[in-house]
Amino acid sequence: MADLRDFPDQAFSGVHHGPLQEGEWITLQDSKGRRHSVNLERGKIFHTTKGGIAHDELIDGPDAVVIRSKGGVEYLALRPLMADYSVSMPRGAAVIYPKDTAQIVTMADIFPGAKVVEAGAGSGALTTALLRAVGIHGQVISFERREDFAEVARKNVTGFFGGEHPAWRLEVGDLVEKLNEQNVDRVVLDMLAPWECVDAVAEALSPGGVFCAYVATTTQLSRFVETLRAHGEFTEPRAWESLVRDWHVEGLAVRPGHRMQGHTAFLVTARRMAHGVQAPRKKRRPAPGAYGDDYLGPRREEARAESTDDMPKATGSSATDT
Repeated sequence: MADLRDFPDQAFSGVHHGPLQEGEWITLQDSKGRRHSVNLERGKIFHTTKGGIAHDELIDGPDAVVIRSKGGVEYLALRPLMADYSVSMPRGAAVIYPKDTAQIVTMADIFPGAKVVEAGAGSGALTTALLRAVGIHGQVISFERREDFAEVARKNVTGFFGGEHPAWRLEVGDLVEKLNEQNVDRVVLDMLAPWECVDAVAEALSPGGVFCAYVATTTQLSRFVETLRAHGEFTEPRAWESLVRDWHVEGLAVRPGHRMQGHTAFLVTARRMAHGVQAPRKKRRPAPGAYGDDYLGPRREEARAESTDDMPKATGSSATDT
């Protein structure tokens, strides 16, 4: 890892100032709100249906300007925000969208100087947010099973920060097989079967550390939550999703927008108990049938027994007693 004294505190934020430079990404937006991501390169032309825009007209010029295509159409040229970059970056795997990234950074309590383990890295969208949150004095260790996805993530992350981030280490391989870290502050998983990693994560996390998973389906959600409960040394998991709806505001015409960012995935968080300490049992009685004959997941018999024990006992005489 590079000597952190070589980097000022504001370095590696992914934010650039001054004139636009060759190799930078910019966003071109037309009057209808349509956006195009462009990597600036001398001598290149960005072609539109209304004429081309020469990259040379933007390079060495200021950020946040209006430029006209050869056909006379105006485009707003801006350096992209991290949220813009994450949804427009080249992809191997699908990206975690900004609405969920913001929830992960906040609800998993990612802080400057934190030691964070992430799997899988995907295309690197979440990685950029984690690195910005931990800063150059923290550490993000990303695991990605597929080498081709790892290479895409590496290019996207270094492209955003303008070089190799000193706090990042990318490992190609399975987290369960390769994770040998200790005293980890936070673990964030974006994978098909996060329940397979619970034991490995429990060994790596410090007491009080946060375990966060991003899962797309209800069956994944159920199995992961029940596996955490079966482990016993995590607090009661919390599961939720976030929905984002734009609003149209124009004079007195104020109404919900026609587009909405609906379900993308569920988020689950739980905290690591001290080694050997069992979390308090959940007291609320399960819904009828929650652990019925069709349920085949973790804690099957245990949960059934708890459900039966919590059933109200009959008292008094029956209607047939005399």
